[in-house]
Amino acid sequence: MDRWLALLYHDRVPTIWDPATRTSLQQRADRLTTSATPRWGRMHVAGMLAHLNDSTRMAIGELPVATIWLPIRYPPLRQIIIYLMPIPKSAPTAPELIARVDTADLAAEQQDFHACMERLGHITSGSQLVPHPAFGNLSFREYGVLIAKHTDHHLRQFGV
Repeated sequence: MDRWLALLYHDRVPTIWDPATRTSLQQRADRLTTSATPRWGRMHVAGMLAHLNDSTRMAIGELPVATIWLPIRYPPLRQIIIYLMPIPKSAPTAPELIARVDTADLAAEQQDFHACMERLGHITSGSQLVPHPAFGNLSFREYGVLIAKHTDHHLRQFGV
């Protein structure tokens, strides 16, 4: 199923493994200012970037996050959500991924965002990524699409 969806949507679904996608996301994150207000949700702009940075740390195994067992971890529902559906606004989030939201500093998080994107750029299809707490074991392509989609979702939350 993953291969079928990847082939079907290959050119239409950005992946974080594409250098142009990472560069575009970094440029958008650089346009954030402390006066940016969310179009939905309760996070402030620095907290949102802290959430994205911690999500990256989770994916590469630097930040442990407790597993939750939901039906979305099983194909084909997992692939439908990752490849086809938009990320829902104000969806529940693992507590570990919002722990720093209230204390984050925008300039520091923007700098860290660049470092996280740089680390993601060194990951190859043979690299070991940790299971996602909600989606379980993801293929390299699924993780790349999910990270790009999640990052885009939150940058759009703040209008960039």
